[in-house]
Amino acid sequence: MRICGVDFTCAPRKAKPITVASGILARSTLRVEELEELGSFVDFEAFLQRPGPWLGGFDFPFSLPRELVRDLAWPAEWSALVAHCARLSRLELRAALDAYRGTRSSGSKYVHRATDIPAGSSSPMKLVNPPVALMFHEGAPRLAAADVCLPGLRPNASSRIALEAYPGLLARKQLGIRASYKSDTRSEHTPSRRQARAQIVRALKRGQPLGIVLGLAKRLETQVLEDGTGDLLDAVICAVQAAWAWRKRRANYGLPVDAPAGEGWILTA
Repeated sequence: MRICGVDFTCAPRKAKPITVASGILARSTLRVEELEELGSFVDFEAFLQRPGPWLGGFDFPFSLPRELVRDLAWPAEWSALVAHCARLSRLELRAALDAYRGTRSSGSKYVHRATDIPAGSSSPMKLVNPPVALMFHEGAPRLAAADVCLPGLRPNASSRIALEAYPGLLARKQLGIRASYKSDTRSEHTPSRRQARAQIVRALKRGQPLGIVLGLAKRLETQVLEDGTGDLLDAVICAVQAAWAWRKRRANYGLPVDAPAGEGWILTA
């Protein structure tokens, strides 16, 4: 099975592209064959249209918290919700989320999806550090337009399957690596961060923590280790999470059967 991992950004450009790791899963070994940089949304949309079969793990929230959607009286059904949000400009989305936070008490300004708690991920309401609300705003409508299969949200017969991934879950909670392994600031591309990236890669090559053994040519491994932003490593981690999901495809790709409708779920959480 062809497997892809996608580290997403809400503003792709040459200096900060969307990164993709792709390869072939055979039994429990994922051999990553290519690392790509998509410098625009046009490139990303073309990537989504690549012929299947493939399964991709995408690092952005596919949906919004059910509590937020209910309180704002937005559509609960996923396709309708995404269409509604796509009609909002970034400024309008920001204004809606800022106004909603203003109605909530101190200490509970941000609501979370059920999956965000076990995954340790940020609320999809966040507009900065990281701007995951904007990532949802840019990513989810493009998934909807591409007519890919979205288990748990919009399943269909497409051989192109997209699931939500989150590298931080694997690195921090499952491998227990607390040291930072990435930064978008060049002056913070330190030896200690490179060492943390190397520690993660070594674990993945041993099949830890998901039972998927990563195969990575020396040339590609060097690229991953030398990328101080960590974007290439995050794409590889997303691919490993996607490979785990393919191995669980007969059990709903590892998604819990009681996941709240319309919220989505992060792989392996």
